[in-house]
Amino acid sequence: QVQLVESGGGSVQSGGSLRLSCTASDYTYSRRCMAWFRQAPGKEREGVASIDSDSSTASADSVKGRFTISRDNAKSTLYLQMNSLKPEDTAMYYCASRNTYWCPLRPLRGNEYTYWGQGTQVTVSS
Repeated sequence: QVQLVESGGGSVQSGGSLRLSCTASDYTYSRRCMAWFRQAPGKEREGVASIDSDSSTASADSVKGRFTISRDNAKSTLYLQMNSLKPEDTAMYYCASRNTYWCPLRPLRGNEYTYWGQGTQVTVSS
């Protein structure tokens, strides 16, 4: 049973930064594709970024140049460094994973991921 636990969310002013973390419970973490999604109230879930087991990354156009996804396999932890935050980045952020070492091509689709965390809230005020 794979469990994913996110942390690091909070409230920040526009232009600020946050770093989200997602810790996995299982020993196969290093061999799996990981991703971040987000969902704002009244909006559809949006794929933010993904990272293969070899740390190849992809990200949505809306966050390119501002967000960076990374992973520490020794700690079974996934990160999302978010800089230059905007009010439109306000959402619940979810960590997700699938049982392949490679990640599907963009756009990120939630139905292609099997395991999900409970989410961490990010609020950006103007």
